[in-house]
Amino acid sequence: MSRVAFLAVALLAFALPLAYAATADQWRGRSIYQVIIDRYALPGGADPNQCPPGTRTWCGGTWNSLRQNLDYIQNAGFTAVWISPVSQNYEGPTTPYGDPYHGYWIADASKLNSRFGTSNDLKNLSDELHRRGMYLMVDIVVNDVMATSITPDLSTYMFKEQSQYHPYCVIDWSNATSEEQCWLGDTVVPLPDLNTEDPTVVAGFSDWIQSLVKEYNIDGLRIDAAKHVNIGFWPVFCGNAGVFCIGEVFGSDIDDAALYQGPNALDSILNYPMYTALLDAFTIPGSLNTSAVTDMIAQEAAKFKDPTLLGNFIENQDVPRWANISVDPQTLYNAMVFNFMTDGIPIVYYGQEQGFSGNSDPYNREAMWPSKYTNTTTYQLMTTLNQFRNFLVNNTQWATTPTQVLTTSPYGIATLKGDCVSIMTNIGSPPQNISIPVYTPYLASTSLTNILTCQQWPVGSNGTIDAQYSLGGVPLVLYPTALLQNSGLCGNSGTTGSTNYVSSAPPIHRPVISLLAVLFSLLLGSLSCFL
Repeated sequence: MSRVAFLAVALLAFALPLAYAATADQWRGRSIYQVIIDRYALPGGADPNQCPPGTRTWCGGTWNSLRQNLDYIQNAGFTAVWISPVSQNYEGPTTPYGDPYHGYWIADASKLNSRFGTSNDLKNLSDELHRRGMYLMVDIVVNDVMATSITPDLSTYMFKEQSQYHPYCVIDWSNATSEEQCWLGDTVVPLPDLNTEDPTVVAGFSDWIQSLVKEYNIDGLRIDAAKHVNIGFWPVFCGNAGVFCIGEVFGSDIDDAALYQGPNALDSILNYPMYTALLDAFTIPGSLNTSAVTDMIAQEAAKFKDPTLLGNFIENQDVPRWANISVDPQTLYNAMVFNFMTDGIPIVYYGQEQGFSGNSDPYNREAMWPSKYTNTTTYQLMTTLNQFRNFLVNNTQWATTPTQVLTTSPYGIATLKGDCVSIMTNIGSPPQNISIPVYTPYLASTSLTNILTCQQWPVGSNGTIDAQYSLGGVPLVLYPTALLQNSGLCGNSGTTGSTNYVSSAPPIHRPVISLLAVLFSLLLGSLSCFL
């Protein structure tokens, strides 16, 4: 090949990058179903009766068994799946705290966890999700590795030099530097803390995450223990990943949490401040302080760079199940409506829709299969909420429109986002002779539809809606009837939450071909005549 042809080929390759990145703007409109791989679905022939969560051991779920059971998630209208970490974990004898079935006890981050399958299995899962128009989010651990002593053999890890780790120390939770540099865990199962200020660690992690994202077509990252890593690490790491990054910043302090969203930090974080407010407002027994939610909406609008990107949740692997905290199922329904119909990306933890009631770790990490993936009332609710939210995202500016509070009362809160009015109450299931008057921007006699029941709601004088609870504390999601065309809801035609559901978001793994690339392609074609 001549030098001219070689140069043309090289330039063409340079000019033809493949864009694997799903942007924050694309993630804003998604809804996420979170799974612990070991606990979501069993492969064929496995024993379904050997998974008591208190034993903290392996139950047998794999990337393949998740792939084979995606219909349940897609039929509920979810457009993304968040899976537990894929990196190699500790492989030694069972510890006093059990086995690393959860995936967070990292050994060599650069290797895959063979317990969950092969490289091809993970690629097949990614491909199947994308075939369905869904995104793949992978949980990532970079803060630490797992050990069984405070003087581990570093040769077994991705980073093998003592200088690449912070010296052992016990965390002082009142000191931010200590939280970043001292070790999580304890002396039984210590978690040696990576020195993410070290240039070799930064470079090693940057190369690794770039390769992982590209090889497995990953669309987003959930970052474990994000606040335990120096904040300056994240723009470099996520920049090399080239995909949406949402971090775990555990704690209710909004000023602390808000530091971690923005161009000098992460795209987003899990919304622990709002989670705490929802507990205050809705759990029975509880303080039933709805003002906590109103106040948090205002604070987040003022302090976060973009509240519409925050991850909304009421359950995950680190907190008790909602049903363990609140005895009334209506409180779950109302809190879920809030998370789906206000600012942010809704996240549902597997089993939430099945009424799982485990307390903290390990009892909140139950096996999914004993539920038989039943079509419960909560499953139906989240299916309807997803269908409606997907309709709004794909047809309106709803996702980027800030939430407004219309009314706050001791019994509930009403919000407006886009053209949608949502009324959430904390009174619980028993009927009560109370009401929540809500003043809306709609003209009198405007016909609204409650998309959860398809009941018509005419707007009263001065734009008022009167939410009454003679049938108990049910949530309301009201939308102008005339705007529901093509939604698939309440007798309107359109996409439903069936197995035929395909996201109408743009394709996410498409080649980006620049004009320069086209020109060099033509040049190469011309040169071939002379070679």
